[in-house]
Amino acid sequence: MKTRQEIIEDINPKIAEEFDIEESAITPEANIFETLELDSISLIDLVSLVHVNYGIKIPKEDIPQIKTFGDLYDYVAASAADGSHACDADK
Repeated sequence: MKTRQEIIEDINPKIAEEFDIEESAITPEANIFETLELDSISLIDLVSLVHVNYGIKIPKEDIPQIKTFGDLYDYVAASAADGSHACDADK
């Protein structure tokens, strides 16, 4: 199981590459939707990135609680730790 810091170090470069932004713009306090200029299509890209890299599905009802990158890191860490939202194949 990765620590929160390891998740940050792992996911930030992937997000920066996927969304073509500077990695320095990705901070725990930064608003995900504003920083990545997310629309409904790019939101799917973010959810897919988490799914592919961590085997975690983010249900649509959980998306509103993930507002900052810090929220995303915490969500990934908590889901990985307790196995919630893990894909059936990964359980």
